[in-house]
Amino acid sequence: MEFVNKEYFLLLLLLIPYIVWYLLYRKKSEPTMLMSDTLVYRYAPQSWKTKLIGLPTVLRMLIFILLVIILARQQTKSSWGNRQVEGIDIMLAVDVSTSMLAEDLKPNRIEAAKSVATEFISGRPDDNIGLTIFAGESFTQCPMTTDHASLINLLNNVRADIAARGLINDGTAIGMGLASAVSRLKDSKTKSKVIILLTDGSNNMGDISPLTAANIAKSMGIRVYTIAVGSKTLAPYPMNVGGTIQYVNMKADVDVKTLNEIATIADGHFYRATNTAELKKIYSDIDKLEKSKLNVKKFSKHYDAYQPFAVAMLILLLLELILRLIVFRRIP
Repeated sequence: MEFVNKEYFLLLLLLIPYIVWYLLYRKKSEPTMLMSDTLVYRYAPQSWKTKLIGLPTVLRMLIFILLVIILARQQTKSSWGNRQVEGIDIMLAVDVSTSMLAEDLKPNRIEAAKSVATEFISGRPDDNIGLTIFAGESFTQCPMTTDHASLINLLNNVRADIAARGLINDGTAIGMGLASAVSRLKDSKTKSKVIILLTDGSNNMGDISPLTAANIAKSMGIRVYTIAVGSKTLAPYPMNVGGTIQYVNMKADVDVKTLNEIATIADGHFYRATNTAELKKIYSDIDKLEKSKLNVKKFSKHYDAYQPFAVAMLILLLLELILRLIVFRRIP
């Protein structure tokens, strides 16, 4: 626990003159009656009201103390913490070319790939995972992180129409996508480094061939798993014609041979994702990978914790009002 506004505690010094005033001058402010002899009243029993006459004053001081604590804003302590977990380093390389809008996988290829990737990320809480996307060119959508909530959020923002809107060049640069993922893993110190590449096409763009990128990955001890997304025959593809969506049959263009060679070179495995059974095998294989210790640095967010003091102050304030206005009511 910590206080944001510690300087407000200086207000507690105001209690000192109040206590002094109460002890020295309270009796002078109360009505008195002169008598020749008070011996007869010395041993007279006192009522409970007499014994509790100072309670409202004590309650006022407690209310003031609680008010100062509220103003000081007590919070849960925020801190950085280190912990060691068992995990591996993984980069997801996802094809976002316009062909990923084909709807042979529901609702379409890109959304199916995102759903699979999200499920995979959620099932690997201790892994260091990043995301690279590629079409005619590639870039890193999210560097490797153990903050999987942020990673999934960035993954969900991935769209396959960014090439159609001219944000990046369309096409399928498998070699560039794989090389970008490799560049993120090259400095990794973990024993197990993995790239999972999802695509529905063949390499037709980029300056780096897929096999060259695969050999670079192999030299760095990175295993590459490749997934061919899409049916083996024709796939319905939506096209905007005159403001309406019409579907045309798009022929499957995935380069199975190259994807197989990439996986073979980089000691991985090739999968054809026409159904979920192949994807389950991916999870099974990756779960068998050797894990290594990761040192994770996490930040604990702090929250305001003054609410219990506010509730206590309101209760005491209500009690003080009841005592002053009803129990110890003064007659003018």
